[in-house]
Amino acid sequence: MVGVLLPNPHLLIHPFVRREAVLSSRIEGTITRLDQLLLFEAQEEGSNGDSDVEEVVNYINALEYGLKRLGEGMPLCLRLLREVHEQLLSGVRGADKRPGQFRQCGVMIGRRGQNYDDARFVPPAPTALEPFLRDFERFLNGPGDLSVVAQLAVTHYQFETIHPFMDGNGRLGRLLITLMLCERQVLPLPLLYLSVYFEKNDNEYRDLMLEVSRRGAWVEWITFFARGIAEQARDAVQRSQRLLDLWRGYRQRVQDTGQPASVLSLVDRLFAAPAITITGAAKLLNVSFPTAQRYVESLESDGVLTEATGKARKRTYLAREILRLLDEPVATDESPAEK
Repeated sequence: MVGVLLPNPHLLIHPFVRREAVLSSRIEGTITRLDQLLLFEAQEEGSNGDSDVEEVVNYINALEYGLKRLGEGMPLCLRLLREVHEQLLSGVRGADKRPGQFRQCGVMIGRRGQNYDDARFVPPAPTALEPFLRDFERFLNGPGDLSVVAQLAVTHYQFETIHPFMDGNGRLGRLLITLMLCERQVLPLPLLYLSVYFEKNDNEYRDLMLEVSRRGAWVEWITFFARGIAEQARDAVQRSQRLLDLWRGYRQRVQDTGQPASVLSLVDRLFAAPAITITGAAKLLNVSFPTAQRYVESLESDGVLTEATGKARKRTYLAREILRLLDEPVATDESPAEK
């Protein structure tokens, strides 16, 4: 994948993780734009009280925590899922619903106000969770001769239908896909995510999972899942390549104007975190505030950065072209016959 061509892989990992956090949280009704998240992270004091943004930040923390634990040698297991779930719900909406602990009450999937008889789907009772979860854990670590795509599809279905937590199952189930891809070394970098595909095909996604439960429609479900993997892999490659091209163009522009090497370092940083303050730039480059201000303003003059707050002090700058390449849909080369 083109991500490995970058001198620092975090140039793509960080913005891709943040894009996924916004999209995955949006499925659950959390409305935060990518630029809002980036501004929140760039401002040292944060945006206190913005609960939607804080939920998205928790998603980032949970994914990075899970990847870190896998890197330390922890296997995919129930303990890891509980730890990641605790990160996901800590201090935000759902914090009162036993973060990191499996549910001890019944739940149902359906419209608000429905009773159990009319619910679209009723996951296992809490008294039945333990054997289901143990079987699930065994499958995670011994899926037999299934292809990786089939493993992902079966695992996602199992997790969402077991519904082991009181809240956060959707986000954690999508996050688990990325953890599996990295744990099985299918991806060298966590750059492939399915939230946008699931959201775009929401009715089909829900209907096909329900049909697996009703009549064992595994072929249809795995085919749907495989199509999502293929679509999002193409998206990730094209999006990464465009970002890589832009990165090369920015570096060439800075070099052509004779800017110091510190400005090149600042450009690199913008691809990892496309929002920055002058104070943040000073800390990053280990330079004085006036020097950092000069560097930031030079990138503003070159059109790389735009001041986003309209304030006279504590200004925050966005790399809007990077943000646009992260946020805009990527056209595919598929013909209608191939869809």
